Amino acid sequence: MKKRNEKTNRHSHGNARHAVHVEFSQPTATAVAIAGTFNEWRPEATPMINMGQGRWLKELALPPGTYEYLFVVDGRWLPDPLGQATTPNPFGGVNSVVTVSEGVVRKDETEEQLTPPLTPPGIY
Repeated sequence: MKKRNEKTNRHSHGNARHAVHVEFSQPTATAVAIAGTFNEWRPEATPMINMGQGRWLKELALPPGTYEYLFVVDGRWLPDPLGQATTPNPFGGVNSVVTVSEGVVRKDETEEQLTPPLTPPGIY
């Protein structure tokens, strides 16, 4: 997941939302969504856009915070294959974790300044 260096609309509580770029890649996928704490774990709320050649994209607008998420690929719930931070989930697997903060996205304990949106698949 990657936050762009721009602020988007503010929601009703006054917290700034940040553009978060999500990518996933799997050549055989026919349907991909992202589900997490930001959408109440509803994959139907956040389908990703098929860019062709197995590449899927989605732009999210998220306020600062820490979020757990999984990709839902053809009905299978999968952690981010490139994600660096995970946490155990109640189903015996792991959820990927990303933190959106002012100016940076934290994938683990190391802060990383963000780069333009064309990057390898995953959540930045």
